[in-house]
Amino acid sequence: MHEQHVKSEGLEPSESQARLAASATLHCLLGCGFGEVVGVVIGVALALSIVATLSLAVTLGFVFGFALGLIPLMRAGLGWSHSVKQVLVAEGLSILVMETAEVLVEVYTPGVMEAGLSSPLFWFGMLLALVAGFIAAYPVNYILVGKGIRHQH
Repeated sequence: MHEQHVKSEGLEPSESQARLAASATLHCLLGCGFGEVVGVVIGVALALSIVATLSLAVTLGFVFGFALGLIPLMRAGLGWSHSVKQVLVAEGLSILVMETAEVLVEVYTPGVMEAGLSSPLFWFGMLLALVAGFIAAYPVNYILVGKGIRHQH
């Protein structure tokens, strides 16, 4: 069925899979990336330790990512339990990989976590972390799309 749908759109299966994976990764980036940046901004603004800041950022990344995944399922009329299970399976691994890449970039890019909110270095580090998160999560989503687990929202 997947190949029939792809062929009707005039796309090769791998091209369609790549597009769906990119779309799924961007969707993930919207939720968990936004949560990540909000968490780091709050942590830096409150002068929290790096560990506390990153813990807040990862927590908000997961919360925002899961919430963004739940909204369309709940609107479609699926029950809470089914929606949560679907999001855990379809988006959990993508969010985990994306968050890991983002945190590693934030920690290992010199000066980012010590820079203030008004520093261009801070915002460059956030941008770099988001790009790294996308690059890291894309292959995960490509595989999940290929297995029929992940789809476009």
